[in-house]
Amino acid sequence: MNGYLNESNFTMVEEGFTTRDLLENLLMELCPAVRSDQQAFFVADLGDIVKKHLRFLKALPRVKPYFPVKCNGSDGVIRLLAELGAGFACTNKAEIAQVQSIGVPADKIFYSSPCKQVAHIKYAASHGVQLMTFDNEVELSKVARSHPHARMLLGIAADSSPSAHLSMTFGTTLKSCRHLLETAKEQAVEVVGISFHLGSCGLEPQAFAQSVAAAQLAFEMGTELGYRMRLLDIGGGFPGTEDTRTRFEEIAAMINSALDLYFPDGCGVEIVVRPGRYYVNSAFTFAASIAAMEEVPAEQPSFDEEDSGGKKSLVYHLSDGIYGTFSCLLFDSPCPRPQLHKKACPDRPSRSSSLRGPPGQAEDRIADGLELPELQVGDWLIFEDMGAYTISTSSLLEGCPQPQITYAMSRVAWKAVQLFQGKPPQTEDDRESVCAPLSCGWEMAETLCVTPVFAPASII
Repeated sequence: MNGYLNESNFTMVEEGFTTRDLLENLLMELCPAVRSDQQAFFVADLGDIVKKHLRFLKALPRVKPYFPVKCNGSDGVIRLLAELGAGFACTNKAEIAQVQSIGVPADKIFYSSPCKQVAHIKYAASHGVQLMTFDNEVELSKVARSHPHARMLLGIAADSSPSAHLSMTFGTTLKSCRHLLETAKEQAVEVVGISFHLGSCGLEPQAFAQSVAAAQLAFEMGTELGYRMRLLDIGGGFPGTEDTRTRFEEIAAMINSALDLYFPDGCGVEIVVRPGRYYVNSAFTFAASIAAMEEVPAEQPSFDEEDSGGKKSLVYHLSDGIYGTFSCLLFDSPCPRPQLHKKACPDRPSRSSSLRGPPGQAEDRIADGLELPELQVGDWLIFEDMGAYTISTSSLLEGCPQPQITYAMSRVAWKAVQLFQGKPPQTEDDRESVCAPLSCGWEMAETLCVTPVFAPASII
């Protein structure tokens, strides 16, 4: 074992139940005291992340994952992925410091932000983090002055179709690549490869193939200028749940096809990817209580006093909002439909309802147009698939209040982690006393057949 994660970091649970069972157990402890100030919390099934990792290795055997810390900077997630051998894509000094604080080596860290503060570049340099990206002369000059040993990836925006709009936020055009590579040569900056990121809106076969083809052209330019081009970063954008239009295995097949065509196995190019939502979205379930409620005119859920045909809408203020856990809504994430903790009375009709953050923030709008039974202050709402962009590293380090996270892993999942690292699991009898009577279990009979051979080599 690498020593990043041990049994003190999570609750060991039995097979046969779900994360919801553990959550229900926690709510049973809280519900006797019905208060409006009850703190929201997460339950995280680390076993779900283990399953996703094994699934990733089977579908993309040539590709090495670098988890974007900004997607979920929680301690349990970082420790587990480090234990599984993943690298980390960090966007600032705080994220670099977090992953290095548990012992992750610098050669498994990619400073992936396309726009970096000079102080953060110097911090990376002093802590051995070398892999970075750039897409313009200003960024290149900052790195040249502050980090002479940097290993740079040139970021390209290869596709201009509407579906790939995220790629146009950062990344240079293919036409400008040669000029930037020549400028890097003049400033004695080492360029080792190409990076692009289409995002979830651009993971379509044609768009991805065009991006990989453009990356190959940029590789050829770099090679002509004397660079040893050896690393391709294909970004992220993989779905984190199964209810998406395209399944992960279909996207993986598309990626393998494009890589085999433009960067075939044995060509000497290492392929890395930055899957965020894919790893964590479905692993986290969130519970928030109703802190306050009020009736407003149905057509105007903004506290306007004008009547609207006498119909009323209910506005529920939760104990968390878009300035906290529901900040995921700012990343184009749809608000998961809330589930009721208490079973609704069958004779109670549904009401037009809206969800808001804590009272006092009128602009903290979580969801509108919901049909919910009438609830009461102190009732709990459950939100599934809440692992992506709900936990901020900066908030964790700056002391901002964060919902408590209860991490759980089934016995079978923990054995898979141990087998993955080549360490025989401890016996059932040795572990019997630490197991809780609930489980976040899932069957791993198939995934355990995947030979655990992945161990990221140094990218430098």
